[in-house]
Formats: sequence, C-alpha cells, structure tokens
Amino acid sequence: MLAARACGASVRALSLSHGRGTVVVERWWQVPLSKEGRPPRANLRRHRVYRLVEDTKHQPKGELELILTRAVEGLGSRGDVVSVKKPLGRNKLLPQGWAVYASPENRKIFEEEKLHQEEKLEVQQTQSGERTLKFLRSCRLEVGMKNNVKWELSPEIVARHFLKNLGVFVPPHALKLPEEPITRWGEYWCDVTVNGLDTVRVPMAVVQFMRPKTKRYKHWLAQHQARLAARREELL
Repeated sequence: MLAARACGASVRALSLSHGRGTVVVERWWQVPLSKEGRPPRANLRRHRVYRLVEDTKHQPKGELELILTRAVEGLGSRGDVVSVKKPLGRNKLLPQGWAVYASPENRKIFEEEKLHQEEKLEVQQTQSGERTLKFLRSCRLEVGMKNNVKWELSPEIVARHFLKNLGVFVPPHALKLPEEPITRWGEYWCDVTVNGLDTVRVPMAVVQFMRPKTKRYKHWLAQHQARLAARREELL
C-alpha cells in the first residue's frame, strides 16, 4: 500500500515541459531489473553517479526577434525586424508597446503596411531644385562658338557655358538639345531637367565667339556678370 502511494507520488511529480532554471541528469549506470518478488538493488555506490544531460539554468539567455512598432533610438524605425536581448525585449520594448513578436502574422501585417506607404509616397522636388527652376525660367543662355573651325554644339559645351555665364552647374546628361545638329549661329533652345523630376526650357543663342581685348569690354562683362549674380541671389 505504501509502495503504491510512493509510486503514485513520483508519477505526479514528473513534467513533460522544461522548467526554467532546472538541471537534468541521468544515472551513469542504470539500475538492473530485480527478480520478481525482490526489491531493486539501487543502493550500490555506482548507482548514485549521475551525468549532466541539460543545464537550463546556466545556458545563455539568447535573443528575441521583434518587430518595432515605432522608432527606437539605437534599434531602428517602425516595421524593422530587430534581434535584442531578452531582458530588453521583455522588460521594456514589449510592455511599453514599442515592439511585437516577429510572428508570421505580424510580419505580413507590417509588410503590407510598408507596401501601402510606398504606393502613397510621391517624389517631390527639393527646395534648392525649386529655386533653380525659378531662376532658369528667367534666363537666356548665350553660347560663343569660333568661326575659323568646324564645330557642332554638344551637351558638354552647353554645360560649360551654363556654369560660366549663368553660374549654374548642369550635368550634360540633364541637358537635351534639338534633334537636328547645331552647326551654325542662331537662336535655339535647350531643356534642363532638375534632379530628374522637372524640366524647364531655356532660350539659347549661339553667337560668334569674341575674345575680350579692350578694357571697356572687360569692364562691361564684369558688370554684366555682377548684375546676373545679383538677380540670381534675389530669385534664390
């Protein structure tokens, strides 16, 4: 009767799930089965020698994989999947609602939210780009070409004159000239695309290049460039 109660108590003490901070061991030498009607011989010294199977108490705590629900300094922004230490995740991020577990359901929700935001996001012109467009709309470009050599106007030449005459840096790939090659003097146009978004058409005059020789012309050129710089500052 007492043996049956002791057996029942030992069965009730077992658990199929791991306990936190437990040490699991097993006998090094198993107790042999005793003959029928005889007690087990578990009193030998070697039957009290155990070996370690698992030590859950001293294992490294590991990390938690979470999805941030808001921007957290040092970790990331909303929707980012981060790995943090368990105390940080369980004691701060999760209780305060700054993160959720990175379950498949939560991952799907934030991926759909990110796609929805990307569809709504519209690329807008920068403030400096808007000022550049405003200035170019009021400009007229003059390109000087020599008359003693054959030439054909190219985007690289026009880009140099934009910087020299108007003080605006325009990369050649942002310029578009008329399809027909420009090989003589006259009135033309060129399209300037700012930041790959907005395009403005600038009138362009291709004239004969005159090397400044007199002091009077040099003085007039300096005054012209000063007036142009002042107008550009007013518009910008």
